Amino acid sequence: MTHGMTPPPIEERTVMALGTAVIVGVGPGLGLALARTFADAGHPVALLARDRARLDSYAGELAAAGHDVRGYATDAGDPGNLRAALHSAITELGAPDVLVYNVGVLRRDSPTGGDDQDWARVTAMNVLGARVAAEAVLPELRDGRGSLLFTGGGYALHPSKDFASLSVGKAALRAYVQVLHDQLAGTGVHATSVTITDEIGGGETRFDPAVLAQAYLELHNQPETEWQHELMRY
Repeated sequence: MTHGMTPPPIEERTVMALGTAVIVGVGPGLGLALARTFADAGHPVALLARDRARLDSYAGELAAAGHDVRGYATDAGDPGNLRAALHSAITELGAPDVLVYNVGVLRRDSPTGGDDQDWARVTAMNVLGARVAAEAVLPELRDGRGSLLFTGGGYALHPSKDFASLSVGKAALRAYVQVLHDQLAGTGVHATSVTITDEIGGGETRFDPAVLAQAYLELHNQPETEWQHELMRY
């Protein structure tokens, strides 16, 4: 600045807009809380899930509050479909700052139950979709920096024979995020999983969707010196 020049008023200064928050897996609990939290923080938000009507309802609710939010119907277990939806979201809303992969298939099944195609579909949603989303978002991150956040679960630590596919899926996701975190060390990209060890919205405040969503936002804004591959929520 030239000596003696009066700086412009604060309201006239250029404020750098935040990048898009891409949320894959949006339902009425944690997914919607994540959308609301990142939108309230100033991010444009892309909502990705299978149910078009539900997405339209969520996007309409948040848009009515003044947020830039759009929904994109997709199947996280279909790599081509997921890549296309992510491409559309980034093209329309702008370069992302953060990806949240919040997908999991919660159902009762056994280690030897179900047919091959069913297990392949569930595994694709629990694990393959995470890799596809990370690969699609990484090269698009604004200024090459940002966060890749993944919703894990307690079954990764304590597998259940009654929720076999979810136990296997969350264990695989946990391992994937750890190696992704290691690969991205020093690049300015934060990859971490949030391992939630109890029922979301089950009555305890620390597992309330809004409280959990705030933890994701804090992870995204965390100083690089504090980055780790996992946040445990007991």
